Order: sequence, then C-alpha cells, then structure tokens
Amino acid sequence: MITSKRVLFISYDGMTDPLGQSQVIPYLLGLSKVGYEFYLLSCEKEHVFEKNRPLVERMLIGSGIHWIPLKYTKRPPVLSTVIDILKLRRAAARIHKEVGLSMVHTRPGIPALVGLYLKKKHGIKFLNDIREFYADSRVDGNMWNKRNFLFKVIYDFFKKQELQQVEKSDGIVCLTIAAQKIIRSWTAYNHYVPLEVIPCSVDLQLFDSTRFDTVDRATTRKKLCIDPEDMVIAYLGSIGGWYMTEEMLRFCKYLSDRIARVKFLFISPHQHDQILRYASSHGIEPDKIIVTSASRLEVPHYLSVSNYSIFFITPCYSKLSSSPTKHGELMSMGIPVITNAGVGDVKEIVEAYSGGIVLENFTDQEFNRAVEIIISRKFNPEEIRQGAVEVYSLDQAIDRYQKIYEETLL
Repeated sequence: MITSKRVLFISYDGMTDPLGQSQVIPYLLGLSKVGYEFYLLSCEKEHVFEKNRPLVERMLIGSGIHWIPLKYTKRPPVLSTVIDILKLRRAAARIHKEVGLSMVHTRPGIPALVGLYLKKKHGIKFLNDIREFYADSRVDGNMWNKRNFLFKVIYDFFKKQELQQVEKSDGIVCLTIAAQKIIRSWTAYNHYVPLEVIPCSVDLQLFDSTRFDTVDRATTRKKLCIDPEDMVIAYLGSIGGWYMTEEMLRFCKYLSDRIARVKFLFISPHQHDQILRYASSHGIEPDKIIVTSASRLEVPHYLSVSNYSIFFITPCYSKLSSSPTKHGELMSMGIPVITNAGVGDVKEIVEAYSGGIVLENFTDQEFNRAVEIIISRKFNPEEIRQGAVEVYSLDQAIDRYQKIYEETLL
C-alpha cells in the first residue's frame, strides 16, 4: 500500500454521461484502492445530471473519491467554453488551496488547459492524458471549420497549447501505439518524461456473452422482432461526426443484396429518424432495420444476438490517437467486427486476434471481399474475447495507471 496522494482529476465529459461511467470512474475506483485520494471535477449536462446523479453517487460510495460536479455551459458558442474554462480554473484553485494537491490528471482540450495552469502557477505535478489529438479531432469531426477565421484562431490556439502541455508534462498517457510514436516525434516531448499506452478498457464481467443462454437470446430476438434464422449485424453507439453512417449503410445494402436473411440492429442513443432515412435512401427494406436505444446494462443483452458488429470511422490524423470504446466491448462479447483501417491500433488488434474483417477502403471491391469472408468464414468467439482480456482489460489499465502515477510523482 502506497502513501496516500491527493489527485485532482479533471474531465469535460460528465460523470452522468456514459463515457464518464465507463472511462473515468472505473479507473479512479481501482486507483483509490491503492491509496490515492481523488477530487473529481467534471462538467455535467443538465438534461442527464439529475437523472443519473444518484447512479454516480452510488458508484462512488465509500471510495474516497470526492466528486465536484459543475454545470456544463452550452450557449452561446465559444463564449460558453470560455466560461467553463474559468469555472474549472476557479474550482481547481479552490480545491488546491483547501487540500493541497499532489498531482493533476487531465483529459485533452479544456481540462489540459487547466492542468497546465496549475502546473505553471502552483507547481503541481501534471499528468497529461492525451486520449485524442484534440484540435485536429474537432476539425476532422466537422465541428471546427478552419475556413472560418474564428475557428482557425481557436484551432491554432489549441495546437500551440497542445505542444506546451506536452513540454510541461510530468507524465503522459495515450491510447494507442500509433499515437505514442507521433508524440515521441514531437520536439516538445522530453524523452525523460514517462509515456504510457493505455487503451480504453472494458468491463469484462458486464460484456460477457456467457451470461446469456439460448433462452435469453431467443427472448431478446423476439423483443427486437428478429427471427431465429436471421443473421444480425449490429452497430453500437452514436452516429455522425467521425462515424461514417452513409458508408456503413451502403455496406449494409451491399450485404443484404447477397444474404437474404439479414437484419441490421442499430443500438444508438439518438438520431433514430436519421438512421432510418439513410437506410431508406440506400434502398434497405424497412423490415431489415431495427433502431433502438439501450442503457449500459441493456447493451450486452442486445449485442448477445449479434453475429457481427460494424463500425466505420473516418481514417484521418486525429483518429490515429483513438481507441474506440465499442471495440473492446464487442471483443469482450466475442463478436467479430467489420471495420476499417487507419484508426488507432484497431487493424493490428483485429488481425492479431482474428477478430473480424478490416477494410482498406470503401470500394465495392472491398465490400465484396468482406461479404465473401462473412459467407465463408467462422470466427472463434473465445479467441476474440481473449484478445479483449489481453488488450482492453480494466485491471491491466489500472495497473498501468498506477505505474504512470508513481513515475509522475517521483
């Protein structure tokens, strides 16, 4: 057991959002068990905060994690972000004054600005968790248009800050080996600073297909209007942004033209009408598309009836830093994926564990190759799940975070 250390963790994502519950709290719970005391600062969206606050509070009971939720400011554009930055800085400074922080651990973008501020002003150790190349991801995801003068200024500001944050970091985390290579190539990176690769982890107990027997699967299929003979291709998560909805549905149409008994299950929190419109525009029969939402606990039930899962992500510079959370969840369920190259380490992981099909591009030729594999090949769910254990295990992620914490605090 190590000596207790006080750490401020800053997230611009809310803990009442799914990402906070899957990719923040589990790590902190694990680290709190080995002696770290956390002050968790997050920005919460009003429409989900009151609904999910009791759930988060239950997760944190007895953990030694002190949660300080702030209200996320939505409007007006740009100015709202400045307001949130100031709120986070004031809250962080107040926490440090009250308890004396040993380290600040931040995600990229807004939180990292605050982490750099605490490092410069108060000399607090700074762990820079670069889970994405923030500014480039905003451009690649069509959130910032650099042809607009204001967004060009904002982009340049965050790119400059990104290098300063790397230069001043006492420790760095990234999600992929691809991102690690890029960061090490930057002149701002000091090669004496520890740099750890920690992919997005998965709850291997929750995402476990062995929890569902034949009766469970039959019940779920009936609920979703899926016949026993149907092949099911699932999509999990939000659409839009980097997720190539048009290309995925074009592939779905291509597959349905070759395999008659196929259904496409979209498990998505919103934009259901848009998914249906896209499907219709590609000529997919309405009875082949099922669109539903699900809580985190319900997701494995729905995935358990899937034969494959599809996700196409725009292959671009910023996505080299990406470790899609859904990939670990799908592998943990033993489900082979249909995906594309150029996203983090996904291709290498899929190929290492025979975990599905990786498309090099989105041509009819590649689609045909993928369909032929689907028709002719059987994937081994146990081998795929073992890949999740070896790559995406939460316990392994916590061990790596403990290592980088100890190195950063030296």
